[in-house]
Amino acid sequence: MSLLDDFISLIFPKICAACGNSLWKHEETICLSCEFHLPRTNYHFSLENPVGTLFWGRVSLVSAAAFLYFHKGSKVQRLIHQLKYKGRKDIGLFLGRSYGLLLKNSPFFQTVEVILPVPLHPKKLRQRGYNQSELFAIGLGESMNIPVDAGVLYRKKATETQTKKSRFRRWQNVAEVFAVNDPKVLEMKHVLVVDDVITTGATLESCIQALSGIKGIRISAAAIAVALV
Repeated sequence: MSLLDDFISLIFPKICAACGNSLWKHEETICLSCEFHLPRTNYHFSLENPVGTLFWGRVSLVSAAAFLYFHKGSKVQRLIHQLKYKGRKDIGLFLGRSYGLLLKNSPFFQTVEVILPVPLHPKKLRQRGYNQSELFAIGLGESMNIPVDAGVLYRKKATETQTKKSRFRRWQNVAEVFAVNDPKVLEMKHVLVVDDVITTGATLESCIQALSGIKGIRISAAAIAVALV
């Protein structure tokens, strides 16, 4: 079987999602060089990090962090683009598993009991075929050994893309967009809400507001990457 695999890899080589070079047998999704050089934020080590402080005075959070820094033209942007628009589901799972290994050893995320991906509207989900934030959540859940609930938090109405919108327009675009199906299943629990990229935090803020009225709930937030403006 290995000879067949070798033959197939010659015709259809596996490509690193970050740099485009061929992957070696032991590499998956991202080559070891790109994985080593991913611009990690290490925000999960501190409560007073730029992602956490972004939400101060807006919503109440236990903790907040992001795995990577996002810059235009970077390998991280390439990864996010392929995940969202090129069907590369493996990228979301890979990054989730990688970040989950870090979060499960962070004192600020060790009490998380359930992971909630930011939901897509059903129309957008049908168009894309999957929710990139849910794939990230599944990867996190596998590494952290925490269940993922992709149904309890839902999007009530479709919204325009947040790209190129101002901070206020981003907030206005997603205000009161999210709701909760069965609040009782989240009562007294520490939940982790996850998104792909945090820019102004408007989408996560709207999700957190929808969850905040649940009895005894504690909320943390995480994302694949942060592009603070």
